[in-house]
Amino acid sequence: MSLIELKVPDIGSDDEVEVAEVLIQPGDVVELEQTLLTLESDKAAMDLPSTVAGTIQEVKVKVGDKVSEGTVVATVNAAEEKAAEEPVVKEEVVEKQQQAAPQAEQNPEPVAAESKFEAVPTEPVSAISFSGQVHASPAVRRFARELGVDLSQISEGSGRKGRITKDDVKKFVKQLLSSGATGSGAAIPSLPEVDFTKFGEIEEQPLNKIKRLTGKNLSAVWLNLPMVTQHDEADITEMEAFRKTLNAEQAKLENGVKITPLVFIIKALLAALKQYPQFNSSLSADGEKIIYKKYFNIGIAVDTPNGLVVPVLKDVDKKGVFELAKEMGEISAKARKGKLMPGDMQGGCITISSIGGIGGTAFTPIVNAPEVAILGVTRASMKPIWNGQEFMPRLMLPLDLTYDHRVIDGADGVRFVVAIAQYLSDIRRLIL
Repeated sequence: MSLIELKVPDIGSDDEVEVAEVLIQPGDVVELEQTLLTLESDKAAMDLPSTVAGTIQEVKVKVGDKVSEGTVVATVNAAEEKAAEEPVVKEEVVEKQQQAAPQAEQNPEPVAAESKFEAVPTEPVSAISFSGQVHASPAVRRFARELGVDLSQISEGSGRKGRITKDDVKKFVKQLLSSGATGSGAAIPSLPEVDFTKFGEIEEQPLNKIKRLTGKNLSAVWLNLPMVTQHDEADITEMEAFRKTLNAEQAKLENGVKITPLVFIIKALLAALKQYPQFNSSLSADGEKIIYKKYFNIGIAVDTPNGLVVPVLKDVDKKGVFELAKEMGEISAKARKGKLMPGDMQGGCITISSIGGIGGTAFTPIVNAPEVAILGVTRASMKPIWNGQEFMPRLMLPLDLTYDHRVIDGADGVRFVVAIAQYLSDIRRLIL
């Protein structure tokens, strides 16, 4: 055997690239063309294969190091086979290119050393697979690292020739979340355990069931939904004056109902849903279809002693302001007493999370999947608003709309929250 240095070949650029993954360690027996490490730049990812078969003696780089052409990455005690004269780098190839050149699949050839360092395609044709190595492309490995997933725990890939795809990684994450698994290889890397008793006296209390279930659901939503939050304000000066007039009238009645601002927000949200039906929808489980709903059920997030729950007001389009006010009071009281049934919290189309009674100026609520949007409301405040001639004191209500960007485009998100603000600013529009 002879000792050979394995070097970074010509990568088509003079810039240094980062070592993203090291797949070998001293003592490993490698085969010719076996992937040693993965290199990444801002535009591409590529595998560095071994140019000889033999035993790794020393690894000279680690994850995060910067390398360029000629950098020695490892030394190997080579077997008797003749080493390749020049090392090459295997780059990912787009599936469409594969279909356009079927002959390349039958006779795959490594990309020449002169090839440029191009952008990584979203779907590589295949990945290098060797005994003991993960059958996945650099792009999929990078995706798995971002989620903290150990690819070796995925037993079999669904891609061509058994390669692991991004969908396989997502499925693995979902399974971990549903099983409540944590620790090494979980979808979210574990936080270090801290002994807080070293710093002072502590008290431990177990999370109740509602908070445990809520946390699991929010974690799943956060990982699966690309969410965007749009902020706006509604001028509710006239609306509040009208609401106070109604409440004064209701106070004189024996069975009068107190009207809260939330009732008008529900009505404004309903009108906006009818105007923009894509917000009254859900994405199918396979992500291929949008399911439009012909009914209008609105969830109301309620803060209870046991945690956050979301009872659902059914068929709000068939109910008036007073009926909604009465039903909302009843279901909120039921929620705080912990007497909600499962059916009371199912079938929602969109959720309102109002924290105006507590305070705040803005926040980013998390979508209550499988819904595609949630409306956040904080405390209204008087502000000087320019009317074209002078500043006037107006009561402004902050609105925060978070939506699933897979279903809702950014422009539609803006239009939707602007429509809600317009309906609240002039509630006469609700009868049009």
